[in-house]
Amino acid sequence: MTKEKIKAFEEIARIFEISNESAKYFLNHVQKSFKVERPPHKLILEFVEKQNYKFKPTPYDVALAMKESGIWSYDLGSPPPALEDEEDLY
Repeated sequence: MTKEKIKAFEEIARIFEISNESAKYFLNHVQKSFKVERPPHKLILEFVEKQNYKFKPTPYDVALAMKESGIWSYDLGSPPPALEDEEDLY
Protein backbone atom coordinates (compact mmCIF):
# COMPACT_ATOMS: atom_id res chain seq x y z
CA MET A 1 0.00 0.00 0.00
CA THR A 2 2.58 2.56 -1.06
CA LYS A 3 0.12 4.45 -3.24
CA GLU A 4 0.37 8.13 -2.37
CA LYS A 5 -2.82 9.79 -1.30
CA ILE A 6 -4.03 12.06 -4.08
CA LYS A 7 -5.31 15.39 -2.83
CA ALA A 8 -8.77 16.56 -3.89
CA PHE A 9 -7.41 19.58 -5.77
CA GLU A 10 -5.02 17.34 -7.74
CA GLU A 11 -7.91 15.18 -8.88
CA ILE A 12 -10.06 18.23 -9.74
CA ALA A 13 -7.10 19.57 -11.75
CA ARG A 14 -6.93 16.28 -13.67
CA ILE A 15 -10.69 16.05 -14.27
CA PHE A 16 -11.05 19.60 -15.62
CA GLU A 17 -7.53 19.80 -17.10
CA ILE A 18 -6.65 22.91 -15.10
CA SER A 19 -3.65 23.83 -12.94
CA ASN A 20 -3.41 22.77 -9.29
CA GLU A 21 -3.73 26.43 -8.29
CA SER A 22 -6.92 26.80 -10.35
CA ALA A 23 -8.26 23.60 -8.81
CA LYS A 24 -7.62 24.91 -5.27
CA TYR A 25 -9.37 28.16 -6.20
CA PHE A 26 -12.29 26.18 -7.66
CA LEU A 27 -12.71 24.03 -4.52
CA ASN A 28 -12.43 27.03 -2.21
CA HIS A 29 -15.06 28.89 -4.20
CA VAL A 30 -17.44 25.93 -4.14
CA GLN A 31 -17.06 26.08 -0.35
CA LYS A 32 -17.54 29.86 -0.28
CA SER A 33 -20.79 29.48 -2.24
CA PHE A 34 -22.32 28.22 1.00
CA LYS A 35 -23.17 30.73 3.72
CA VAL A 36 -21.97 28.98 6.86
CA GLU A 37 -21.48 25.22 6.67
CA ARG A 38 -18.88 24.50 4.00
CA PRO A 39 -18.45 21.05 2.46
CA PRO A 40 -15.03 19.40 2.70
CA HIS A 41 -12.93 19.26 -0.48
CA LYS A 42 -13.19 15.45 -0.52
CA LEU A 43 -17.00 15.60 -0.63
CA ILE A 44 -16.92 18.17 -3.46
CA LEU A 45 -14.52 15.93 -5.39
CA GLU A 46 -16.71 12.83 -4.89
CA PHE A 47 -19.73 14.79 -6.09
CA VAL A 48 -17.92 16.17 -9.18
CA GLU A 49 -16.65 12.69 -10.08
CA LYS A 50 -20.22 11.33 -10.09
CA GLN A 51 -21.55 14.16 -12.27
CA ASN A 52 -19.43 13.44 -15.36
CA TYR A 53 -19.36 17.10 -16.34
CA LYS A 54 -18.51 17.56 -20.02
CA PHE A 55 -17.07 21.02 -19.29
CA LYS A 56 -15.86 22.83 -16.18
CA PRO A 57 -18.89 24.18 -14.28
CA THR A 58 -18.71 27.30 -12.17
CA PRO A 59 -18.05 26.71 -8.47
CA TYR A 60 -21.51 28.11 -7.71
CA ASP A 61 -23.15 25.64 -10.15
CA VAL A 62 -21.44 22.77 -8.35
CA ALA A 63 -22.55 24.13 -4.96
CA LEU A 64 -26.12 24.55 -6.22
CA ALA A 65 -26.15 21.01 -7.64
CA MET A 66 -24.81 19.65 -4.32
CA LYS A 67 -27.59 21.44 -2.45
CA GLU A 68 -30.33 20.37 -4.88
CA SER A 69 -29.20 16.76 -4.80
CA GLY A 70 -29.22 16.73 -1.00
CA ILE A 71 -25.48 15.97 -0.78
CA TRP A 72 -24.90 19.22 1.16
CA SER A 73 -28.22 20.79 2.08
CA TYR A 74 -27.04 23.99 3.71
CA ASP A 75 -27.92 27.55 2.68
CA LEU A 76 -26.17 29.03 -0.31
CA GLY A 77 -24.97 32.60 -0.52
CA SER A 78 -25.98 34.77 -3.47
CA PRO A 79 -24.74 33.67 -6.86
CA PRO A 80 -21.78 35.61 -8.23
CA PRO A 81 -22.57 38.25 -10.86
CA ALA A 82 -22.70 36.89 -14.41
CA LEU A 83 -19.55 37.44 -16.43
CA GLU A 84 -21.52 38.79 -19.42
CA ASP A 85 -22.08 42.05 -17.54
CA GLU A 86 -18.42 43.01 -17.97
CA GLU A 87 -18.79 43.55 -21.72
CA ASP A 88 -20.75 46.75 -21.15
CA LEU A 89 -17.71 48.43 -19.61
CA TYR A 90 -15.94 49.01 -22.91
